[in-house]
Amino acid sequence: MVKKLQKLSADKKSGSHLTGTVKESAQQIWLAGLGAFAKAQEEGGKVFDALVKEGLTIQRKTQSVAEEKITEATSKMTSMATDISSRASGQWDKLENIFEDRVAKALNKLGVPSAKDVDALIARIDELNASVQKLSGKAPASAKTAPARAARAAATKPAVKKSAPRRAAPRKPV
Repeated sequence: MVKKLQKLSADKKSGSHLTGTVKESAQQIWLAGLGAFAKAQEEGGKVFDALVKEGLTIQRKTQSVAEEKITEATSKMTSMATDISSRASGQWDKLENIFEDRVAKALNKLGVPSAKDVDALIARIDELNASVQKLSGKAPASAKTAPARAARAAATKPAVKKSAPRRAAPRKPV
């Protein structure tokens, strides 16, 4: 196109010929622009669809990675919570044992017999009862001792008294 114009200007034959050539070139430029526009519209739809498809693929990959990270974080948090819970449970058990030991010591200082002491006394009473029955020649009355045992078992539960503490008598081996 430019060469054509240069050639025409070099010839300088006529001004009308130059004007016609310019018009013809302008017409070709216009038509080329229209063709480019039509091509862009035609290809633009395809490009747009391709971009949407690629965006959908990227979104799916991103969601997958995000779900994996969430699952991993949830697993770590669950593990940490379980670990903390087990540690806390162990600490509560220790605290409970310390509390029970201190209460037992306090009750012992007050002269309240422990459940173990009461059980030992009940066993000793049963032995003595059997010996007495044997010496008197009567069969042991087990039906009579069952309610007594229940009453003794109920009495083994320590009760807090508001009266002055009593001194424990020295214990003799059973």
